[in-house]
Amino acid sequence: MFDYLIVGAGFAGSVLAERLANGSDKKILICDKRPHIAGNAFDYYNDEGILIHKYGPHIFHTNSQDVFEYLSRFTEWREYQHRVLASVDGMLLPIPINLDTINKLYGLNLTAFEVEEFFESVAEKCDQVRTSEDVVVSKVGRELYEKFFRNYTRKQWGLDPSELDASVTARVPTRTNRDDRYFTDSYQAMPKHGFTRMFEKMLDSPNIKVLLNCDYREIINQSASDLQVLQYGSNCCSSLNNL
Repeated sequence: MFDYLIVGAGFAGSVLAERLANGSDKKILICDKRPHIAGNAFDYYNDEGILIHKYGPHIFHTNSQDVFEYLSRFTEWREYQHRVLASVDGMLLPIPINLDTINKLYGLNLTAFEVEEFFESVAEKCDQVRTSEDVVVSKVGRELYEKFFRNYTRKQWGLDPSELDASVTARVPTRTNRDDRYFTDSYQAMPKHGFTRMFEKMLDSPNIKVLLNCDYREIINQSASDLQVLQYGSNCCSSLNNL
């Protein structure tokens, strides 16, 4: 009855299911042990009509035109560029750290060239960068690390930056210009009606059946006739319309 069983209805599983079903006319059963599709990008409207990201905020951004155009088949977009202000020493300052951050924090009037020299003057050189603390301190020094990064990282990850791999904070840039956007990708937006609705449309195909609340090990050895009974009770297109 099915050509493929795909485990997990998040981004990877759902895109794979859609491409196999609509691009190659394959019959797909996709299962997820959670009670919903969309993986960690799952969102829903609460009783006040506010769209909630259950597993923390997800912001779409990419430099790939192909990726953007592909997802545009399943959603309209709402323009959105993520900008963040950190409360430091009684001031609201841009983060990632940029030229305005430094000038406002220290009451300076540095240029882009001068702020680069400033970073070099306060940076603590590390022979080998191993941790997230090493990454930040080697770029912007100990004081800015304590003011902007340490407590936030401890709150977000439950670990001190000295306990986290370097890759965690290496993705946060330090800028010498006034660009206050968190991301600089060519395409930045949010699905107009949420990520879950986008996934619903992606999986809305007669060739795709979805099983929720299901560990794949519960069905891997079942016969096709048994699966047929199970899957129709959990089709995402009927069970998620009210989310």
